[in-house]
Amino acid sequence: MRFGAGIAIISLAGFSLYKTSAPDLRVDAASLPAPSDLEHQLAPKHFVLAHSVPDSLLQEPGFGREAPRLVEQVVEVQKGDTLMELLVGAGISTAEAHEAVTALEEVFSPRHLRPGQEIKLNLTAPAQKADNAEQNRLVALRLQPSAERDVEVTRADDGGFIAASIDRPLSIEVIHAAAHIDSSLFEAGQARAVPLPIMAELIRAFSFDVDFQREIQPGDRYEILYEQYRDDAGELAKTGNILYAALTLRDHRIEVYRFTPSDGRTDYFKPNGESIRRALLRTPIDGARISSGFGMRKHPILGYSRMHKGIDFAAPTGTPIFAAGDGVITQIGRNGGYGNYIRIRHNSRYSTAYAHISRFAKGIRKGSRVRQGQVIAYVGSTGRSTGPHLHYEVLVEGKQTNPRSIKLPTGQILEGEDLKAFQAAKTEIDRLRNGLRHDRLLIARQPEEDCTDPDAPVC
Repeated sequence: MRFGAGIAIISLAGFSLYKTSAPDLRVDAASLPAPSDLEHQLAPKHFVLAHSVPDSLLQEPGFGREAPRLVEQVVEVQKGDTLMELLVGAGISTAEAHEAVTALEEVFSPRHLRPGQEIKLNLTAPAQKADNAEQNRLVALRLQPSAERDVEVTRADDGGFIAASIDRPLSIEVIHAAAHIDSSLFEAGQARAVPLPIMAELIRAFSFDVDFQREIQPGDRYEILYEQYRDDAGELAKTGNILYAALTLRDHRIEVYRFTPSDGRTDYFKPNGESIRRALLRTPIDGARISSGFGMRKHPILGYSRMHKGIDFAAPTGTPIFAAGDGVITQIGRNGGYGNYIRIRHNSRYSTAYAHISRFAKGIRKGSRVRQGQVIAYVGSTGRSTGPHLHYEVLVEGKQTNPRSIKLPTGQILEGEDLKAFQAAKTEIDRLRNGLRHDRLLIARQPEEDCTDPDAPVC
């Protein structure tokens, strides 16, 4: 029995009605369950919207055969997977999988799939699979390549596939968070539900001025103003930019504001318009501890004392290593006891070196230009090494120098129209920050906090 496009079969209480050419086939209406009984007997999943499956996939089966089942399946992309392999693995024929992938390429390149990404498949599957049974048929494929959009491939009425990109509207909100630091800056951020990417960016911004291994003490404070985006359901879709951040280390307060000058290079600037960026990063690696400093030491392998002309950062194998500053790679490859090694020339005076690397980042070679903070390699234990770590050297006019003793030149200092524009942006950020601080003080005052102190965290 057929009712409109999309529904070919109605299954009622254990038996089926099929269109047939037999003229005397009759169904006793009295034997059918009452509509009210059907509501209880049939689970909601047995009801299929008329538009959800094209007629071509629900053709009337031969007498005595069951109709195909509509199945939803979610597959997760693993490292090395291709979309073709995932579709074929879901029981779809190679020809049909190729047709769907070709359609998808109009709005999204499958080569951009990331490990961990989920792909939702709607399939029709034969009710009973025999050895020679036909394969699953693809009805729709959906995935979310970014927080801002979805892409989908659906089967058209002619049996082919069409692709579409669907924008996902996001709303932006500005969040203010602040707190004392009891043990670590990361834990202090988690206590205020600050997303990890925001905390990582905060640490990266201050890494030019702050030694996070030694200078952060219990009782220090942080304050941050940042953006985040939510979808229509109110769920966090992605984090945005840090607009303002401050660290109070004992009696010393460092404040930075995000600003983009006329040269188009966004950076963090101090209230006087001076970039917090320095020529070189103090630590070209995140989340590592110093395992050996610069100076004389007993070598752990050679067994005698010798000058250690760099700083060692202990970190797990595979931890990203960043370029300490803008520059050109002058040496890359195996280098004796250093193992895998990179040297970057930053200017006529400064160079940096990175040793015991496990592997180099893609595209990095001799002569490559790199930007400060760019991933150039990954921690390892190659060469003369007792365990995974980064050996980091700063060379001043070719001589290894203690990175902690170098007074690095400052970055950009805003002038003229850029300085005026920055001061206007700073005023607006301060207005927003003070408004959010005031609102939260009214809502959640904590008696133990001195909220009259301008350096005090928000209550």
